[in-house]
Amino acid sequence: MANKDAAFGFKPVRSLSGGEIRTQEYAIAANYATSLFTGTPVLGVTAGGINIAVDSSGTPGHILGSFGGCFYTDPTTGKPTYKSHYAQVNASDIVAYVYDDPSLIFEAQHDGTGTAAMNFGGFDFVGLSGSTVTGISSAEIDTSELATSGQFQQLGISKDPDNSDTGSANVNAYVMTNSAGDNSAAGHQLSTQATLA
Repeated sequence: MANKDAAFGFKPVRSLSGGEIRTQEYAIAANYATSLFTGTPVLGVTAGGINIAVDSSGTPGHILGSFGGCFYTDPTTGKPTYKSHYAQVNASDIVAYVYDDPSLIFEAQHDGTGTAAMNFGGFDFVGLSGSTVTGISSAEIDTSELATSGQFQQLGISKDPDNSDTGSANVNAYVMTNSAGDNSAAGHQLSTQATLA
């Protein structure tokens, strides 16, 4: 059965450590001009906050984690506001919630035909937009970028019955960021064999 083509960003599904999935708080600069959506990959910046990560259309860099919403004081109403996505707002207290634990496993959709033969290969991502209605990111795995390195490493094919057909495009896969620790193919393979068996 064909997979459902509906990218949803990079969604945390479990941790290799078995602990609770949590976010870390980071700042977003007031009036930051780029929208962020739930599941959008982000990177840390030297000013101490986060920016949207560069996808495969540019020069990709390390991924800090996946955006999980934000909180700020609305500059118009003065009310505390939570949003599942960030759109340019001139507030001085914007706090972003980021899934940044390097042991997190994310689920994401391939933009092409992903297979189990790609496990432990590296990929960049594609898709920088999202929905202002649902707040969900359009980011997905850039299947054509398969290499020995990349922003993410595929660990296995999703168990989602609607998106696990490796014979057609847009299969979902489990990935980890290649940002910290031993993110080599050998390192991930040793630590995840039991988890994905």
